[in-house]
Amino acid sequence: MINHALLFSVFIVASCGLAYELIAGALASYLLGDSITQFSTVIGTYLFAMGIGSWLSRYIEKHLVARFIQVELLVGVLGGFSAAALFFIFAWSPAPFKLALYLAVVAIGVLVGLEIPLIMRILKHDLVFKDLVSQVLTFDYLGALAVSILFPVLLVPHLGLMRSGLLFGLLNVAVALWACWLFRQQLQNAGWLRVQGGVSLLALLAAFAAAGELTSLAEAHLYTDEIVHAENTPYQRIVVTRWKDDLRLHLNNNLQFSSRDEYRYHEALVHPGLATLPAAGRVLVLGGGDGLALREILKYPQIESVTLVDLDPAMTRLFASAPPLRKLNQDALHSQKVRVVNADGLQWLEENDDLFDFVVVDFPDPSNFAIGKLYSAAFYRLLEKHLAGGGLMVVQATSPLYARQSFWCIVTTLESVGLVATPYHALVPSFGEWGFVLAGRRDYRPPQSYAVDTRFLSPETTPALFLFPKDMARVEAEVNRLNNQVLVRYFEHEWRQVIR
Repeated sequence: MINHALLFSVFIVASCGLAYELIAGALASYLLGDSITQFSTVIGTYLFAMGIGSWLSRYIEKHLVARFIQVELLVGVLGGFSAAALFFIFAWSPAPFKLALYLAVVAIGVLVGLEIPLIMRILKHDLVFKDLVSQVLTFDYLGALAVSILFPVLLVPHLGLMRSGLLFGLLNVAVALWACWLFRQQLQNAGWLRVQGGVSLLALLAAFAAAGELTSLAEAHLYTDEIVHAENTPYQRIVVTRWKDDLRLHLNNNLQFSSRDEYRYHEALVHPGLATLPAAGRVLVLGGGDGLALREILKYPQIESVTLVDLDPAMTRLFASAPPLRKLNQDALHSQKVRVVNADGLQWLEENDDLFDFVVVDFPDPSNFAIGKLYSAAFYRLLEKHLAGGGLMVVQATSPLYARQSFWCIVTTLESVGLVATPYHALVPSFGEWGFVLAGRRDYRPPQSYAVDTRFLSPETTPALFLFPKDMARVEAEVNRLNNQVLVRYFEHEWRQVIR
């Protein structure tokens, strides 16, 4: 009975151990960007700390069960509250966040590293060595598998990182209390251990119940404006804020638009290209789940159909249902001309052979390798195959002022696949100078007039968008390829000099 219970405990503690690792990596990715780097360094540090914990377990020689229970309680409290504590630290003062993150990862890793050796030593009197190792490791790996599947599918979308951490903290404390009951005859201080476990359990339960309020409190400090919508999805954290008549969208803590000046961005994104294509009937939008680029495209009466491909269904659902956001995009997502597809842009292009007269590529900035692939030569080569004869594509290309080499890397990459690239820029007060690149198979000439209403663009001022002052002039940059993702390195380096 006790052996089976302890083996099931291995399944639980392995699940919790991997969960804390994933939560730390995801939190660092959300708040710091560059998910590959964050997950790699967090996992490496965590595994190293587990090794230290396993080595330290040799010095625990007496009262193994009591020590195991205390370790479980410590893991439960420290791991359970880690996401909440780190989120509050970042919200109040981002400077010490990295130090706090890695101190937490090391502390949790050392404690998790103690767990399995202690369980194996508790079980060694009842199981021969080969059975002991095989059974313990089997349950350890099964627990890790269960969490690795549940984490992105169920836990993060429905509970969020804070509640997920608290849930696994509760599981660790439950294992400790279960061990107190299983070994009640052997423990000399079982009553005191049960008190510690009860206090830990109540603290975690209270925090779990108040997790929504705690998240709102932290985000209220992180975002200076009132939060009107906050949502976790399998892909990102979506937050919409409001100050007076200004609505702002934040994805993973990064500002995406302000309703005060987004028209400048979206007019500059759409009209310089589309206004030169009077016969354009079919349009493709990659990204742009907020429907704001769609709003500008649908001003042209000749448009027959627009296919919008955005990875996150929560984005398109939010901007198709919330009244203030529907007003902002003028109900573009409900237009009969629009077909919304929630899919990865690269995969969708590979699986479809449709041709389009105009393509808008409105992805987030290339802050990590998952997004960086959508700015690669391979992606542009694939996209070119979907461009109708005489068609044009436009790519949002970050700031040519703050991320100068990143901007010209995108231009160079488009040119590397045989497209004629025409870069330009526009001032968007919320972001500063912002860059775009038109690309096609022919030379581009700015429109002589606009047949649709605009608030920012005019035929007289458009040519100036294609002129670059000395501090934004072209610099040498490598082609962004899938196997090197040099653009992500450029981007991280350049924006790090701007954002402190």
